[in-house]
Amino acid sequence: MFKRVRNPILRYLLIFIYFVIIFFCSIELNLFGIFGYSPSLQDIKDPTLSLSSEVYTADGKLLAKFYKENRSPIEYKDLSPNLIHALVATEDVRFYKHGGVDYYGFFTSLISTATGDRRGASTITQQLAKNLFKTRKRKAQGFIRHIPLVRTVAFKFKEWLTAFKIEHLYNKQQILTMYFNTVTFGNNSFGIKTATLKYFNKNPQQVNAAEAALLIGMLKATSTYNPIRYPGKAVERRNVVLGQMEKYGYLKKAEYDVNIKQPIGLDLSHIEEVGQSDSYLRRAVEKWLDKWLKENDYDLYEDGLKIYTTIDSKLQGFAEEAVAEKMKMLQRRFYNVWRGKNPWRDSKGNEIPDFLWKAKQKLPIYSLLKKKYNGDTVEINKYFDKPKQMKVFTWKGERDTTFSTTDSIIYYTKLLNTGMMTIEPSTGKIKVWIGGIDNKYFKYDHVNQAKRQAGSTFKPFAYLTAIDNGHSPCDKFTDKPVSISYDDNGKPEVWEPKNADFHFSYREMSLRWAMGKSVNSITAQITQEVGWDKVVEYAHKCGIESPLKAVPSVSLGSNDVSVYEMVRAYSTFLNKGERIDPLLVTKITDHNDNVIKEFGLKSTRVISEETAWLMLYMFRGGMEEPGGTSQALWEYPILWKKASNQIGGKTGTSSDYVDGWYMGITKDLITGIWVGADDRSVHFNSSETGEGSHTALPIFGSFMEKVYSDPTSGYTYGPFPKPWSKITKTYMCPSPRIRVDTSSVSDSTSAPADSGIIAPPDTTAQQ
Repeated sequence: MFKRVRNPILRYLLIFIYFVIIFFCSIELNLFGIFGYSPSLQDIKDPTLSLSSEVYTADGKLLAKFYKENRSPIEYKDLSPNLIHALVATEDVRFYKHGGVDYYGFFTSLISTATGDRRGASTITQQLAKNLFKTRKRKAQGFIRHIPLVRTVAFKFKEWLTAFKIEHLYNKQQILTMYFNTVTFGNNSFGIKTATLKYFNKNPQQVNAAEAALLIGMLKATSTYNPIRYPGKAVERRNVVLGQMEKYGYLKKAEYDVNIKQPIGLDLSHIEEVGQSDSYLRRAVEKWLDKWLKENDYDLYEDGLKIYTTIDSKLQGFAEEAVAEKMKMLQRRFYNVWRGKNPWRDSKGNEIPDFLWKAKQKLPIYSLLKKKYNGDTVEINKYFDKPKQMKVFTWKGERDTTFSTTDSIIYYTKLLNTGMMTIEPSTGKIKVWIGGIDNKYFKYDHVNQAKRQAGSTFKPFAYLTAIDNGHSPCDKFTDKPVSISYDDNGKPEVWEPKNADFHFSYREMSLRWAMGKSVNSITAQITQEVGWDKVVEYAHKCGIESPLKAVPSVSLGSNDVSVYEMVRAYSTFLNKGERIDPLLVTKITDHNDNVIKEFGLKSTRVISEETAWLMLYMFRGGMEEPGGTSQALWEYPILWKKASNQIGGKTGTSSDYVDGWYMGITKDLITGIWVGADDRSVHFNSSETGEGSHTALPIFGSFMEKVYSDPTSGYTYGPFPKPWSKITKTYMCPSPRIRVDTSSVSDSTSAPADSGIIAPPDTTAQQ
């Protein structure tokens, strides 16, 4: 056919055009599925911005939705001309002259790129095609995505075809309107109306040239030119946009000169109406799925997924009730302890004088105020001390009040928070997740984001190391002063730990008794014998992923860890010595219920079945040994309605009563709870008010009472599992009851430790 054309230049030109047409047709038809999805005219007539994804509990109750909530569509008449001029001048100066594809701009960009001045050539319409129809998403790519150079050409041609269709169906004003409604401006701002309210507390028709240029400048890179985080870069980019507006006649020289001198002028006082219920669980699911979503090119906010979690709605409800009930009580106690005094204290108990000023400096708005007032602290403090109307969290519900920023800092700093997680180790399924007292006011998740000193809840890893390396629960050590010399990065140090009551009994104790009573001196001796680096090794084996400093005090919980890590690590003992990767999601389907992905339990053996069972036996010592630190659970009678029931656990308290922990173990479940203030300088001031047995343990007790009281919960009373393999080490070694110097306490002997009979001792629990 082409041989008839005698002119070779014309012949090759026709061949090129022919193959371009074939290539376009192949893309449009998605020939053999090679090129992936292209939007049809009908798709473009009825565009769908996104489909929400839904999150369900294990028993099918809707937990949350993911969708681009922060979007408020507007009409063309609602747009300031400044916005339109800034966009056209910066992104597509020939917008009104082309039909979707700017060939002149395309070829000049190729020449510029070849000469080292790389610049894009996508028109506003092409960008709309990408924003609205996701033409470059993996699911829209087909097999062609595996061929590097060809895929780039195919993507570009697909955008061209989509842009042509958009221009065919819509006029320029409609295209601009759709563009402004679909583009993102960072900080969870989707669409221009949300952005103008977010950054300037104005509607789109009210923004001036400088404000419009700032917003349009962000489109190049919303993170890099974020005016809240990087005001200097944002202003530089804004001035580039203003220069483009002046260059193409949208601003006069005098207007340009005035606008580039304008301050950034942010007004962040707009209060957003939240369009979907947020929760710690919702965020936890998003984080848990993050890697899978990226690898498989899914978008939680647009792809209409149905996500089935492991959360048990009943247990979650019981946990939320227990947290609310006990945290209210703890907050009242905290207020009473510090009545008339400020609770931010140093390690010696002295009030920190510059605490409030440093708290103000941590606020995002501080850097803006510092720049605005040239560092004048008097003016900055005037801003912080100005009263304003606001809503605040209270345990009696959200309350309207008049607070200054300073008042707000003081109020929220005094509030206690918590994190709680429950897991079923045999399946790896997370049953309960409570990231804090209120997600609306406290975004930080205290299950997997916050890391705090574990205190004595970390001691079991020292005892685990000892038992897995030759010791038995009956081996005895003496409660006496300990002095350990060690080298800390080349510097000689000496560590001399004290017991919680600052007293040494000089009594011989079995390992089980010492762990149950949480004796620091014996824990330190064990750590010295097995090696603190070995304790770190075993903690990592069981599932602690945070970096741990290998020093003698590691066994007393001097390192920061999360509730999530601790629950995972403790699960190893109830899971026969196998470390698990906790499951939060079991299945994902599309909006038509077609299964996309199922997740199963992954486990790795890290200790023997014998060692794991012996550790469970050790944990029971907290209830069964004299002075066991879990014995406050006797105050919850429902837990002991069945005499055969067994509960193990470990309390923990960090220095100065900053962090209170409880790790609770039943035959089926592991529960971890942390209680404290978000700022470590704020804490209780005595063991009677601030120890884990008085802060975190009551939440566990209340929670398990509710679980046991509901016959439909699926979790019942019962003893710990029998040994999974032959036990070769001695472990039945009942400890003697200790006579206390009051006539009210009898000198009794505990029941045989493995009999299943639990008799509450009368001694006071420590730490």
